[in-house]
Formats: sequence, C-alpha cells, structure tokens
Amino acid sequence: MHAIASEVLGESLHNLRKYKNLGEGAIEQVSDADLFRAIDDESLSIALIVKHLHGNMLSRWRDFLTTDGEKPDRDRDSEFVSGGGETREAVMEWWSEGWAELFSAIEALRPPDLERTVTIRGEPHSVLQAILRQLTHYAYHVGQIVYLAKHFRGAEWESLSIPKKR
Repeated sequence: MHAIASEVLGESLHNLRKYKNLGEGAIEQVSDADLFRAIDDESLSIALIVKHLHGNMLSRWRDFLTTDGEKPDRDRDSEFVSGGGETREAVMEWWSEGWAELFSAIEALRPPDLERTVTIRGEPHSVLQAILRQLTHYAYHVGQIVYLAKHFRGAEWESLSIPKKR
C-alpha cells in the first residue's frame, strides 16, 4: 500500500508542477494590458483567475491536515473583483505564494496520510480525495489561463505543448 500511496503523491506533485509551469508559460506571453483584460463582462481576466487560485490555495493547503480547507479568513467573493491598481508583480506574487503553500503541504505528506480525513467546507474527504479535487480544480483554471493567453497572442502564440502543424 505504501508503494502505491508514494506513487500517488509523486505523480500529484509532478502534475501540479506541470500545471504551474504551463500557467507561467502562458502568463509570460501576455502583455500587462492583456493580463488584466476580460473578454466580456461575465468573464475573468487572467489576473483574477490567479487571484482566485491564490485564495483557494492558501485556504486549502495552510494547516491542511488539521483545519478545514475553507478558512474563516478567506473572502472568496473578493477573489473575483479587481481592487484596481494591481500590477504584474502583484499577480506573480499571488501565483508564487499560492503554489509555494500547496507544494509545502503536499511535500510534507507521507503515504499513510492519504488515508487520513480532512474537511473542505465541513465535508469530509480522504487526503487522496482532497488532492484529486484540487488537482482537477487547478487544471481547470490553468486551462482557462492558457486559453485566454493564446486568444490574446493570436498568431504570436508560442505553443506550450505540441504545436499543430501548419
């Protein structure tokens, strides 16, 4: 059992690092204006997606094994609103801080921890379930970031995976 749990932890970290790098590769390709641009009134900018990921990651991964994953100090609704005056540097600080919290928490886990129970919004999850829940959540939002960046860059987009043949 420990071998499988160890593999799950390793693969989770591997995939999360890939998502982090993919998001960074996309963010690096957009201008400052496009970083804060929403395609319509119902959409989020790349910056606000990063702000949401930051809030989620801090809430979910801080004291991961001992407190609910929805921390009382989190103001989720504010993650979807620009405070005005944000900079690329601030966005990248959110990005780095969120991922650092996540990696710190997961790297500290040991195979037996996968069988422990944690709560997210009062709902019990095995540690494995919680990791998989967040892995899919982050893949979803990184996909949004890549899609928006590619849209904004158009023909200037440099593929972050296998480019289509032209």
